[in-house]
Amino acid sequence: MVYSVKGMKNVYSSTLGFSRMGQDRKLKKLLESYWKGTISQQELAMGGIAVRSSNWDLMDDAGLDIIPVGDFAFYDHILETSVGFKLIPPRFRHIEDFVESYFAMARGVSDDDAQAQTHTRAHAVAPMEMSKWFDTNYHYIVPEFEPDTVFGYDEANKLIHESSTALEFFKKKSHSTLTHFERVRPVLIGPVSYILLGKMSNGDSVETHLESLLESLVPQYCVLLDKLADLGITTFQLDEPFLATTINEQVHRCYHDVYTKLNAHKSPQLSLMLASYFDEIASNVTLIRDLPVDIVHLDMGFSKNWELGTLFDSDKAISLGLVNGRNIWKHDLTRSIETIEEHIKKHPSIIATGKKLILSSSCSLLHCPRDLDDEPALKPEIKDWLAFAKQKIEELSLLTRVCNQRIAHTDSSAEDKKALAENAESIIARKQSPLIHKPDVQARLSTTGSDPKYYTRKSEFAVRKATQSDLGLPLFPTTTIGSFPQTPEIRKTRRLYKKGDVSTDAYQEEMRGHIASTIAFQERLGLDVLVHGEPERNDMVEYFGENFDGFISTQNGWVQSYGSRCVKPPIIYGDLQCQQEITSNWIAYAQSLTKKHVKGMLTGPVTILQWSFVRDDIPRSQVANQIALLIRDEIDALVHKGTRIIQVDEPAFREGLPLRTEKHREYLDWAIAAFKLATCGVEDSIQIHTHMCYSEFNEIFDSIAAMDADVISIEASRSKMELLAAFSQFNYPNDIGPGVYDIHSPRVPSKEEIRDLLTRALKHISREHLWVNPDCGLKTRQWKEVEASLKNMVEVAIEFRSQEHVQ
Repeated sequence: MVYSVKGMKNVYSSTLGFSRMGQDRKLKKLLESYWKGTISQQELAMGGIAVRSSNWDLMDDAGLDIIPVGDFAFYDHILETSVGFKLIPPRFRHIEDFVESYFAMARGVSDDDAQAQTHTRAHAVAPMEMSKWFDTNYHYIVPEFEPDTVFGYDEANKLIHESSTALEFFKKKSHSTLTHFERVRPVLIGPVSYILLGKMSNGDSVETHLESLLESLVPQYCVLLDKLADLGITTFQLDEPFLATTINEQVHRCYHDVYTKLNAHKSPQLSLMLASYFDEIASNVTLIRDLPVDIVHLDMGFSKNWELGTLFDSDKAISLGLVNGRNIWKHDLTRSIETIEEHIKKHPSIIATGKKLILSSSCSLLHCPRDLDDEPALKPEIKDWLAFAKQKIEELSLLTRVCNQRIAHTDSSAEDKKALAENAESIIARKQSPLIHKPDVQARLSTTGSDPKYYTRKSEFAVRKATQSDLGLPLFPTTTIGSFPQTPEIRKTRRLYKKGDVSTDAYQEEMRGHIASTIAFQERLGLDVLVHGEPERNDMVEYFGENFDGFISTQNGWVQSYGSRCVKPPIIYGDLQCQQEITSNWIAYAQSLTKKHVKGMLTGPVTILQWSFVRDDIPRSQVANQIALLIRDEIDALVHKGTRIIQVDEPAFREGLPLRTEKHREYLDWAIAAFKLATCGVEDSIQIHTHMCYSEFNEIFDSIAAMDADVISIEASRSKMELLAAFSQFNYPNDIGPGVYDIHSPRVPSKEEIRDLLTRALKHISREHLWVNPDCGLKTRQWKEVEASLKNMVEVAIEFRSQEHVQ
């Protein structure tokens, strides 16, 4: 029997969060204008209000019933949570101005900024550490805890303020059967996940202090519960993504204790919604079923989450994360309607009297571009297969309307029937399109797939290192990660070239000029291994996507990576081919300008996969291998033109690791294989580098070693080389370049800081294996700070080549 409540809807639409940047990246422009000093704090605040209001209007106009509030952040939602609970590391407490303190924690304070902000009593200070948000390319600011940390409650709490504002906003809206108190759903990271996302300043494991930190933190969540209840809010969303990971008994126990306390404290009129996403919850289903929460959100992109009948049959309302919040393909609405009907029949308590069923995105739409309507130039056939954040909300609204009609045994409107039919046609058209499948690509992949010679270097690393000694590099060789500042002039020329307003000859001539000046700049500083600076590249992934058949790029498909930094992931829609060399001519030109070695710069197959929107009709491992073969071809072209050092960046290698430990081995096996398929076709004399970004590598050192790159560079400056302890314990055999210059901050590291970092590095890595480089590429930085930073870096490396500086 299917239950329905007369005169009421049984099914409601929602999403867990929305894109923060606004149309045309309005927030990015506001932030960068504020940092440059061209707008005031008040103008920044008003701009933020405009972005939030625009998002609320868009969601309301699309027919969404329940609206997330508190998902907006000026830099990062975890940083805003820290600030809201008065977790301010001691080094920032001297900054009296709240806004300056907030951005200092995210970006640090440079010497120039400190001098310009004398009214805040600021001085130069390093920013907080940054890390990847689970297996996404979003970066969050890592909370810093002391063993005796005491959390507080900020009376100017952002979540309460935004919730109050949203109530007034939706009080004037009338599209939903819900009241504005029911429509506004505040969202915050849950207390257990928040602590697990942080780090201890003394180097201890966070779990060592988990109970004591929660003992201080949970009362502050209770204050929030009271404040939200006072506003009349009926549901509070707490995100606990760690429930989709493998957790130990201690964490299991903490979840039970924390939510028992929250439930006991909250007003009966306030429901708690527990949200997990990014993976299945199978091993934690008993815990979640027993937690005293009112609504549970599940990421239904994982089939096992559909099978959890014990949860569906519990006394909890369910939020089904149906529409993929991390990809851009249209949702198969017909299939979902059939699946929902099947599960309602199997679990009628899902919509029992007075109980809501919520249809939602799998996770926050933070990870999706904003609006497909902003893409007039996309190829129509491919555009018809896509849905961005706005379109996903429209899908949810349609799905919800049809489900309610089916439950009530009423007929859908002609408009809804037409929309369903068009959706079904798009799904079928994509499956049958000749654009997708290329037999010659499949044949090549079949040939290489089972042949070991494609996946192994000719000699082990020790032999290769001896062979590569003729490169003539000194101890502590200095280099950069690849890109140099992308000036407005460079971006303008690329933009005009794409529009056809600049000829190919004129464009190439200007890019060569930028390359020549970058080479001269590096020689003047005394760097040992040079790069061409990448002026021709808009993005390390999108650039390759634009040159591969089977990719398509967008004009405005921006997604936030961190702060004001946005990326525009290309879309992989079919089998991949490349008809021409991509980078070798640029690198060969740069090499012609200098006697020093110029690195060839390529992006690795796993990173291109991770930082693209990927086709979902074949396994990701197959897509990775298709990319790997194209990168292998590009390496061959570079070697043919005389390049001896080639960097194949894999900053997303760790990011791709599944959340659940039982899935790690399968991913690592194919990810390692893809990297080796790309890089193992060269002679011993060719030095292969790779680069990896902010990550916890401890559990995958064997896999990093198995990649067998001659040199790996890693981001390490913000963590003060903590990561190298694990490299040392693992006895990592190859060369390492730990970053000594944090490029995500505008501040210039002093020689003293760099000396300290290299001294720390030498405790774990022998001098024969140690390279000196920045944390990451310099694309987003300014030339002035880059010059000062690299000058300090090179001078310290030269100092360390003398015996008295090396232990």
